[in-house]
Amino acid sequence: MGTKTISLDDEAYERLKAHKREGESFSTVVKRLAGERSWGEVAGIWADGTDDLEAAVEEGRDRSRDRRNRVTDDRSQ
Repeated sequence: MGTKTISLDDEAYERLKAHKREGESFSTVVKRLAGERSWGEVAGIWADGTDDLEAAVEEGRDRSRDRRNRVTDDRSQ
């Protein structure tokens, strides 16, 4: 396995260092972080299904609101 030298400005180095765990090499940090997906990327995966998802969430909220109102009404009687 070979190695490469890269240059980072101070801010980039500090950000990378902040993600470094005890006993972890910088190579491991880069591999771990490069494998992560941002919320923007994940949201892009769901882009086609967001309308259905939003409708399901709203329906769940409506049912919860109705159930809460029924319980409140039952307690006040």
